[in-house]
Order: sequence, then C-alpha cells, then structure tokens
Amino acid sequence: MNDDDTRPLSDEPDERPDPDLDPDQTPEPHGGLGPMLDEPPGPINWNLLSAHDAEQAWLELNQWVNWLRTTYGLPASVIPPMWHRHPELHWELSALHTHWLNAYDPQQNGSAPIGWHRDFADTRQRLRDWVAASGTRLDRDRPTRQTIWPGEDDTGPIEETPITDRDQDFVDFVTADVERRRQIEQNYYATLNLDIGEIT
Repeated sequence: MNDDDTRPLSDEPDERPDPDLDPDQTPEPHGGLGPMLDEPPGPINWNLLSAHDAEQAWLELNQWVNWLRTTYGLPASVIPPMWHRHPELHWELSALHTHWLNAYDPQQNGSAPIGWHRDFADTRQRLRDWVAASGTRLDRDRPTRQTIWPGEDDTGPIEETPITDRDQDFVDFVTADVERRRQIEQNYYATLNLDIGEIT
C-alpha cells in the first residue's frame, strides 16, 4: 500500500499490540488457534486491510505459524523467526493458514485435510525456496534483495542484523505496520468533506 493511496480503509477504532503479549500463550479456546467461525474465511488481501483488521490478522497468523512450526517440527529453513519481515513468506503463510481454516471447517468434506496436507508439502518446498533466496536465517536476518530495473534508484547495501528477541521484534513490526495504516486512514479522512461526502 502506497502512502498516497487515498482509498478508505476503515473507521473502526484500533489499538496498538500489547507489548507484553506472548504470541505463544493466549487464553483463546480451541487450542489457541482463534475463535470458531460462523463460516470459512476468504483470502486475506494484506494490501487493503485497515489498521484494526491488520493488527488482528497479524496476531492470528503469528499464533498459527507458531503452532504450525512446533506441531510439524519445521526448521528455520522452512519457517524462519523473522518470516513477518519478508512479504513473500507472510503472504505464503497467510494463504496456507486460510487453506487450513477452510480444510478443517466442520462443514467441510472429510477428505479436505488430506488435500491440505498435500498442498502443505508443496508449500514447504516453496517456503524453502523463498527462505534461501531471502537470506534470512535462524540467528540473523536481512531484507530480501531486490532486482533493480533500469532507471530505478539503487537501494544501497543490504546488511545482516542479529536476531536477539524475535517476539519483541514481531510486536515492534506490527506496531509500526498498524501505525502506518492508521496514518493513511487519517490522511484520507482529513481530505474528506463530510458535508458532501467527497474528497476535497
């Protein structure tokens, strides 16, 4: 989402993530994997989420990814600690999460989980490819390198940083993302003439 994107996101109130939040331990029912849903969810377009919805989606996805990596014993070469800082990883994991929610919906066909596991095998290989290309590791991280096209500005050197507190980094990342989205919303509403319902 660009800073000059003037599409309305939401006027719902939102809050910053709780800095004391432990992503691995929440009081939610059903194994801590989120509430039972009235109907299976559709795909999430992260580019269009409001600040409030993005915060909820980040926390839910983080909780599920922690469950996934521990349940299946996945190494950092498949799901690294800093997956949230790599869009190619969080989009892939988000799609896998939505697929899982639908496959395990009570109204789903009983063979759906087998289909999810088959797709999960394909997804693991894609995740390995993404992780290898991005350069993120268990103990250090760097932004994914971008190919500079002719006429584009060079992004400068890419440096690795050590990972000292992954959970705190996640909270900081989500706080910044929510604030960025909130600012876009505020900028949009600041240009909205409420008397005529149009942008001025």
